[in-house]
Amino acid sequence: MRRAFVSGAVRNLDSPTSVLPEHVEETIRATVKLYADHRRAATRVQLVVARMVDLLGRPGCIGLLIAAVLCWIGGNLLAPAFGYTPIDAPPFSWLELVVSLMALCITALILTTQRRDDQLAEHREQMTLELAILSEQKLAKIIQLLEESRRDNPLLDNRVDASADAMAMPADPLSLGHTIKPSHVDTAQISRQVSPAIP
Repeated sequence: MRRAFVSGAVRNLDSPTSVLPEHVEETIRATVKLYADHRRAATRVQLVVARMVDLLGRPGCIGLLIAAVLCWIGGNLLAPAFGYTPIDAPPFSWLELVVSLMALCITALILTTQRRDDQLAEHREQMTLELAILSEQKLAKIIQLLEESRRDNPLLDNRVDASADAMAMPADPLSLGHTIKPSHVDTAQISRQVSPAIP
């Protein structure tokens, strides 16, 4: 799905009929580059694992597995009727072993792929945090400039606006983090105290 998104976005941007604004195209290109860099950083083994998980997650693969299990059970049940010895007589211990091994392998494949997806998600969250901090600093600077312009304008009253002065100061991410953590702890403690009281 990500490969389709990346390739589709690149085709749309390269199309001569693209009428997107320049800042929108730059945003799309940055997003495409993020996914492309993440894909290029993957090893061959990681790409193979991702491809296997993609194939296993399709409805056709699920139908194929169900059909294989039914054929295995039906073949072993019908084998005595045709004079053959069943390979895996009921309760189908070999089938149970194969299914357990397949479940273990699929779980390992999914966890491996999820680990790479988590790295990409962490990168996105970091970029979002940095952009949010940068946007907050820009907004604080804009408010500061507007306040200075209002004070320098002789046609406007030079009054003190405490709210504007407070918003003109950019927030400190470190102090916010130290403030938010105790708040989360207090909220969790209150939730634990309230939960037993709920019938």
